[in-house]
Amino acid sequence: MSQFLWLIPGSPMLGALIIALLGGYLKQRHFAILASCAAAVAFLTVLLAWLMGAATSQPLQQTLYTWIGVGNWLPTIGFTLDRLALVMASVVSSIGFLIHIYSITFMAGDSDQRRYYFFLNLFLAGMLLLILADNLLLLYLGWELVGLCSFALIGFWYRDPLRASAGRKAFITTRIGDLSLALGIFLLFSEFNELSVSVLLANATAQWETGSQMTILAALLILGGAIGKSAQLPLQIWLPDAMAGPSPVSALIHAATMVTAGVYLIARTYPLFELAPQVQWSVAAIGTLTIVYGASAALAQNDIKRVLAYSTISQVGYMFLALGCGAYALALFHLTTHAFFKALLFLAAGTVIHTNDNEHNIQNLGKRGNHSSLIRWCFLIGAASLAGFPIITAGFYSKEAILTATWSAPTGPLLWAFAAFGSLLTAVYIFRVYFFVFQGSRPGTPMPPIPGPMTWSLSILALTSLVVGFVEFPEGWPGLHLWSDWLKDELGSATHPPLATAYSLQFIACMLPLIGIGVALVLVRREKLGFELPLAAFLRTGWNFDALYQIILIRPFFTLACFFKNVEALLIEGVLQKMTRSSLAVATACRDGLEYGVLNKSINGLLAGLRFGHMRLSATQNGLLSRYALMISAGAVFLLGYWLW
Repeated sequence: MSQFLWLIPGSPMLGALIIALLGGYLKQRHFAILASCAAAVAFLTVLLAWLMGAATSQPLQQTLYTWIGVGNWLPTIGFTLDRLALVMASVVSSIGFLIHIYSITFMAGDSDQRRYYFFLNLFLAGMLLLILADNLLLLYLGWELVGLCSFALIGFWYRDPLRASAGRKAFITTRIGDLSLALGIFLLFSEFNELSVSVLLANATAQWETGSQMTILAALLILGGAIGKSAQLPLQIWLPDAMAGPSPVSALIHAATMVTAGVYLIARTYPLFELAPQVQWSVAAIGTLTIVYGASAALAQNDIKRVLAYSTISQVGYMFLALGCGAYALALFHLTTHAFFKALLFLAAGTVIHTNDNEHNIQNLGKRGNHSSLIRWCFLIGAASLAGFPIITAGFYSKEAILTATWSAPTGPLLWAFAAFGSLLTAVYIFRVYFFVFQGSRPGTPMPPIPGPMTWSLSILALTSLVVGFVEFPEGWPGLHLWSDWLKDELGSATHPPLATAYSLQFIACMLPLIGIGVALVLVRREKLGFELPLAAFLRTGWNFDALYQIILIRPFFTLACFFKNVEALLIEGVLQKMTRSSLAVATACRDGLEYGVLNKSINGLLAGLRFGHMRLSATQNGLLSRYALMISAGAVFLLGYWLW
């Protein structure tokens, strides 16, 4: 199986190259088929790895070739498929394939499908390359490839200035995190002269002391990269505007790829964070604050896609909380369940928008009414799983596991209180959307039937949003603990409180979504009567983070840029203009004085002398030699006389 690992990132990469190079010979409908087949090959290769025992064997490795050779340092194009990578590759390839299938119908009327499917395939290839890379240099290549494709896909409809601006905003904001990650890689390489992930982590564990300054610095730099890519505080401002892209792109970015790259990076390098406990606690604190931030901001949004965007920010916060508490396997568990139910919510919302003339406002969508029963049920399943509805949804098992594990961490009760409050808000905001859009609306114009590819993708995601959580039952419950047992050797085990405390926490976790649904129902009724949520304007702007960055970053930057522009205009351009004028004056003087003056007159005098000599010699009929000698002599004498004059 090892020799086929390259197919996982290679097949979508090849699909993107074919579309780019040979797309001129293909029709519009062929791009979707080709890109979907490339995504299917990647997914089938991952599925083949499962069937051939990759989940129970030693990590699979493949080295294609040596990338760069500098002395004894020989970074390679190589792949490693261990259990952590297998989980991520399974999620990314499966969700990516379903989104490709969904896009066949969603993008059918677009005139630029070649560019869309090129970047969609390239995006998938970049994420899979990031996951399977066996060294940090190759990982960073995939990391940047994902960032480039997200810029192109978020601003896909670039003729609209707002959409183009959203793409630039995402690209520039994530560059901050990418720079931090690059500096972290440089630091690790300078210390160990090695970028192989396994070797580097082993050397760091053996040579660095716990809590040393170098360890803290390296962990902070890597954390900066993860924060930028996963849209956590304070670099979260790009994600709500990323909704400007097509709905399948939103699902791909928010569900299984870009925003989870930071979670994967920390999980992959977790020994480094365990050497820096202060930084690891910071991961938990950032995740906890982001949970409340994202959930509260989502509570006041009226754009259905912006609700889901802030929801993603909040849910990734749960993953960071688990990472900071040492529950790495549980962070991956919530990453997996979240990928399925968030993709389901985005695609269901995209279908509602697509069949309602691109309407995004949840209140207007509710007034139109008569939505498809399939979309209604799919959105309800996704909303229940996101809220953590007890027993029957996958989201309950992953979120409850994180809440229970958090209690045993340092300052655990405080972190748990914030996370539990975020869980309550999650149920409120997602069922607020459901009640506005699908409940109490009048029957309107019948919606067109949902095409087959959309139906297949939605149905599969709805099923997985219900059943995928059954691989890990709560602590103390009779049942399976396949997930934590399977990842125990690679990611360790989470610490759980005593059973009595665990049962109490689990009971609260069961009650929170039920209370949230009731609050959402009351809130919707009040809003329909004209009452608005307290602090709604503040929450709707995302706590005014954009305005804050305008004041402390963007305006000072533009002021400084204008200052240097004026300096350039007054000094540099002024000096250059004076130098240009001086050179022009000298050139003009040389032209008038030498070329048009002395030189021109000299040549004219020489020619006049030659003509005079020729006429005199022709009259005397002297010999040929004497004639020319006299001509030259006469011309020279005339020229000398004229020059002296």
